Amino acid sequence: MARGFDSKSVTDQQEEKLRIHDRPVWNGPAVSPRRRTLELARVDLLRRLEAAPESHREALKAGLDELDEQIQRS
Repeated sequence: MARGFDSKSVTDQQEEKLRIHDRPVWNGPAVSPRRRTLELARVDLLRRLEAAPESHREALKAGLDELDEQIQRS
């Protein structure tokens, strides 16, 4: 009798584990791949801007403005 109970318990545990792992990790709003790419490019550009010499900052700021516009549109 105890054996049957243990087997059922193990089966139930395995099914519960599968149910937990089948759940989506992120339940928030979906973000388009294009927008995610733009956001990552923006982070990269900000890092470059911090380390850039003064002579390159103007061009990087213009690129940052362009990325911000594209993110707003997406």
